[in-house]
Amino acid sequence: MIRIYNLQTGFLLVALLFVLYGCSANKQPEYQKLIQKGEFNKAKAAIEMTLKNNPDIDFKERQKLLWEIERMERIKKDFTATQKDVLEFIRKYIPDVNDTMLAKWEKSRALEMRVIDGEKRYFNYAARNLFRIDPQCKTIWEERQKEKYQTDKKLDLNAHDREIIDRTAKNNGAFVLPVRIHIKYTITLKSDMVPAGEIVRCWIPFPREIPGRQTDIELVGSVPQKYTLAPPQQMQRTIYFEKESAGSKPTVFSVEYAVTQHGTYTHIDPDQVVPVEPDSALLPYVQERPPHIVFSEALRALSRKIVGNEKNPYRIAQKIFQWIDGNIPWASAREYSTIRNISAYAYENGHGDCGIQTLLYITLLRMNGIPARWQSGWEFQPPHDSMHDWGMVYFEPYGWMPMDVTYGLRNTDDEKLKWFYLQGMDSYRLIFNDDFSRPFYIPKKHFRSETVDSQRGELEWKGGNLYFDQWEWKMEWKAEQVK
Repeated sequence: MIRIYNLQTGFLLVALLFVLYGCSANKQPEYQKLIQKGEFNKAKAAIEMTLKNNPDIDFKERQKLLWEIERMERIKKDFTATQKDVLEFIRKYIPDVNDTMLAKWEKSRALEMRVIDGEKRYFNYAARNLFRIDPQCKTIWEERQKEKYQTDKKLDLNAHDREIIDRTAKNNGAFVLPVRIHIKYTITLKSDMVPAGEIVRCWIPFPREIPGRQTDIELVGSVPQKYTLAPPQQMQRTIYFEKESAGSKPTVFSVEYAVTQHGTYTHIDPDQVVPVEPDSALLPYVQERPPHIVFSEALRALSRKIVGNEKNPYRIAQKIFQWIDGNIPWASAREYSTIRNISAYAYENGHGDCGIQTLLYITLLRMNGIPARWQSGWEFQPPHDSMHDWGMVYFEPYGWMPMDVTYGLRNTDDEKLKWFYLQGMDSYRLIFNDDFSRPFYIPKKHFRSETVDSQRGELEWKGGNLYFDQWEWKMEWKAEQVK
């Protein structure tokens, strides 16, 4: 009975976030108006007063209100940079920066800021992002970094992708160029976060078997040795641990495993692609899914502008892919849990990281009747690595295939290579998630730190969730091509 109750609670917490972010009540609560104005202290006081005056409020509504308080705290952690901090960074590249220039960048949303309780606060990475988002600033940055780019040796991705294209020429959509990746992932709870002896609950992302693409998963070891591994069909798969807090010393969790990854590419004749008539299996992937996949009027208008009179699904997908590649530059992003509608955020702000770009692409594809879904984990370009989000797209009669709008159009005259990431994927991925915002096999009792993705892990104890600033994560890996 306890397991059933916890499972229901986990589903409820995730469903609650959907309701909270996606609802469009006719009458907006006063605290919501205060939040929009940046009056967080007043909003928090209003929520606390509501809870105090309504001791019998139902669980769902109470959690909704508590989440608003939690979300405001997370936003404040994402916006800690002052104007002095921002100017100090920008002056390294633009010595004569002035208030007029700042105002211009703020208005264009190239310099992300907000006013919280009367204080102008910038996103922690706003200054660096300025040189990714604003075209003139980007040019300045690239000129200064040119020498570094020339000496930064890493995987020749175009050569790797070209080989995948060549190897799949005779066997369309095959899985080729296997790479064996050995992983050790460690989460360390900082000292004095949880009283000694109290049980800490830990979820670490774990790969799921995906026939042909992600195979031969071998669990080597873990700390602690006792664990619960989610079944392979779990869309956000994890390995779960419990351990007593070490109190004034760090508390460590780790897992070690190996997995084989494959590249793939589907050779598509656009004239053979036809619109789908979604059956029960495809229907969810052409529908809205609030709060982050919503067919708003603004996005419908954008879709009409991009797509025009095109009817062929593949060419529609190309048009949207190219538009995002040219108009929504990658930039470091706020925590997803602080964004009410991620696809709308991407369009309104004109930038986003990989997950934000991907959710916008998925939304626009679905809006045009093209099935699309989420996928995420880590990317590896030896010697570099990073958490990363991408997706899957369905073209009839070819079927499902991976896509990555963040990797975008390759800089080449080779048309197949140029469009590789619309219908193919390299071998250097680690897939944890085949969907977003799904409950864990052993559900969390408290709010998740990451309400959308699952790449770093989650911690909690009986006193509540343990947010990202209370622990550290470390990814150690080695990749070897399989002969």
